[in-house]
Amino acid sequence: MGRNTDGSTGRWARLGVRALAAVLLLIGAVLSVGGVWLLALGGSAYYLLAGLGLVASGVFLMRLSPLGVWIYLAVYLATLAWAVWEVGFNAWALTPRVIAPTVLLILVLFAAQAVFADRRTRWLGPLGLAYSVVAAAVWVLMINVQTQPVGTGAADKVIAGSAPASAGSDWPAYGGDKGATRYTRLSGIDRDSVKTLQKVWTYHTRDLPSEQSQGKYSAQTTPLKVGDSLYLCSAKNILISLDAGTGRERWRHDPGVPDDAIPYSASCRGVVYHQAPDLPQGGACKARIIQGTLDGRLIAVDAMTGQPCADFGHGGVVSLLEGIGRSTPGFFAVTSPPTLVNGVVVTGHQVLDGQRRDAPSGVIRGYDAVTGEMLWAWDMGRPGQKGLPGEGETYTRGTPNMWTTATGDDALGLVYLPMGNAAVDYYGADRRPESNQFSTALVALDVTTGEPAWSFQTVRYDVWDYDLGGQGSLVDIATPQGSIPAIVLPSKQGDIYVLDRRTGAPLFPVEDRLAPRGGVEPDNLSPTQPFSSFHTVRKRDLTERDMWGMSPIDQLWCRIQYRQANYEGVYTPPSLDRPWIQYPGYNGGSDWGGVAIDPRRGVIVANYNDMPNYNQLITREEARSRGLLPIDAPEADGGDPSAGVPQKEVPYAIDLNAGWRVPFTKMMCKQPPYGGIRAIDLATGRTLWDRPLGQARRNGPFNIPSMLPLTIGTPNNGGSVITAGGVLFIAATTDNVIRAIDLETGETLWRDVLPAGGQANPMMYEVDGREFLLIMAGGHHFMETPIGDALVAYALPPPNER
Repeated sequence: MGRNTDGSTGRWARLGVRALAAVLLLIGAVLSVGGVWLLALGGSAYYLLAGLGLVASGVFLMRLSPLGVWIYLAVYLATLAWAVWEVGFNAWALTPRVIAPTVLLILVLFAAQAVFADRRTRWLGPLGLAYSVVAAAVWVLMINVQTQPVGTGAADKVIAGSAPASAGSDWPAYGGDKGATRYTRLSGIDRDSVKTLQKVWTYHTRDLPSEQSQGKYSAQTTPLKVGDSLYLCSAKNILISLDAGTGRERWRHDPGVPDDAIPYSASCRGVVYHQAPDLPQGGACKARIIQGTLDGRLIAVDAMTGQPCADFGHGGVVSLLEGIGRSTPGFFAVTSPPTLVNGVVVTGHQVLDGQRRDAPSGVIRGYDAVTGEMLWAWDMGRPGQKGLPGEGETYTRGTPNMWTTATGDDALGLVYLPMGNAAVDYYGADRRPESNQFSTALVALDVTTGEPAWSFQTVRYDVWDYDLGGQGSLVDIATPQGSIPAIVLPSKQGDIYVLDRRTGAPLFPVEDRLAPRGGVEPDNLSPTQPFSSFHTVRKRDLTERDMWGMSPIDQLWCRIQYRQANYEGVYTPPSLDRPWIQYPGYNGGSDWGGVAIDPRRGVIVANYNDMPNYNQLITREEARSRGLLPIDAPEADGGDPSAGVPQKEVPYAIDLNAGWRVPFTKMMCKQPPYGGIRAIDLATGRTLWDRPLGQARRNGPFNIPSMLPLTIGTPNNGGSVITAGGVLFIAATTDNVIRAIDLETGETLWRDVLPAGGQANPMMYEVDGREFLLIMAGGHHFMETPIGDALVAYALPPPNER
């Protein structure tokens, strides 16, 4: 065969060829065995055929036969043809199908020099390298092209305006204004000037995890700005006031929240500012800051000094645990800001997911903002009873809670509650009728009486943890019949609803469509589910072709998992016999960041997640063998809804797989993107532009950050803010970057790397004619971003430096 058999160079070359042959044999064997398995499940035949081809190539290369080279070339060309046939020229989809085979191609072409007699074959290795360089350049070009914003143009003309006045020089409420539009009238930062934005100060809250609380921190605060002061809360509820221009600390009040009160994470998303109308001007607590705490307290302090308000409750504190009954630290917590409507502070609370059916109540309560007196309690299991439960009784246990932020309408006297699920998310046969009625529903309460005015349910008989996480946003929409006060409501399943906020009636049709039935309680599931005709950020159903990974082996593993699971599209019910795919996953769609609305242009901006969960119900016996215990069990060490959770007192626990990944390489099983951002026409619901959000800087195999500036579209938590200048700002992604995006085109105009994860809603304000952008870089353990305590401020250069 003319092989070089003389000298040490030839021996090393032959050893190298045989080592490559062994690699091909191993990969081929894995693909062949897995390919038989996948084919038996009804999947693609490619992996079996490719595996057999690699085995044959390895056998002949082990014998130093040129036929091994030719067989691999045939397998490679067939792989290219199959990959393009399956997914076209989608660069991310081609990645696991083509990149690893191309690396092997280069090695095989270098090996050809040792198995071919002709010296002219020496060009094969360099040719393979040149081919790979060209292919890589084409791949990067394809990614850059395919991740650009895609849209249909500007919004149709619509007359719309937020019900309250939009934020301007101040940011007086969590959502910017009381209508939570996250829109500012400030226009100095526009498409041109944003490029000169610069970091002007950083403030550190000095609230970081202790040894006990490592892995449970996520500072998500959005400060308020009133006058020349900023007001915020740290991860464990330390209240802080800063000079809005310089970031200098004015005061801080530490309520002493202990580590054992931390639920899923130490998070405080915001506070409430209230001017008490009946108190003397300049007196103590005329202006006050109110927050709910992780350990179940409502606290009010003087906005000028940070001292507790003596007239509020008992020395500035109201206990939210009164009437709750049996609980334990971390089970019951307030992580979102209360809502102020006509002098009434309305608060819900978080009840840790999935622990037991007999969990603390989801009762919603209204308190006088000056005295702290409880004015009413809405306990859905005790209709008409607005006071504390009687002696020996509690608020109805296990009812849906509101862990996120409500929105208030002072003119209508209503507060809009995005409700969560009942105490056990993934099983509902023993729920109370009222729990099923109000679970995953937007409920409008009369803030004077605490009585429901109307409710609108977005999921019937929710066994998917699709609780409403996003705050509703208030707008007035012009119609031929006149202006209609509306509320825009995002959801985890991806649908966006537009409702008349006076009545709850949909302003765009909501269609009942057939939903899958099966799993462990087929007779209880609703045969239909409501689908919004206005808009959805939900993508098409997954197919086997959407499975991903770092290599064909990763993708094969994910394809097998896909074929083994129950999956009938959205609302596939939970199952015990085998896993089921939940898509979108329980993190959304849209989550607690909500949407932002430009009422002048008539544009909604929604960022979203695009990730499935891979879940399976497990028996009580298996739950015991795994040691899954509710948080209030004496021997428990805390709960974590991102892993297996006990669901005590119902027949099944659940194994949650929120980040469906290949076990060894840690790569995602669904192809990118994993998150995006979209502009939506408020008048019609059509998409104006849509794009992946987030780069692969901190993503990579084996959890090693790749640092590649390629737009992959990462999971995201946190919302955006829109300026009158036509720029939106958002962090939220896992790449620790805050971005300015052109509202009209979706193009990124400016970016900066934050010192930690930016899983928080940004805000904007003005001091002495200078506009500021503020974002909390606190990180998020679930999002796997670095934890921090930095509040970062950006501004345009001073006028004399522009």
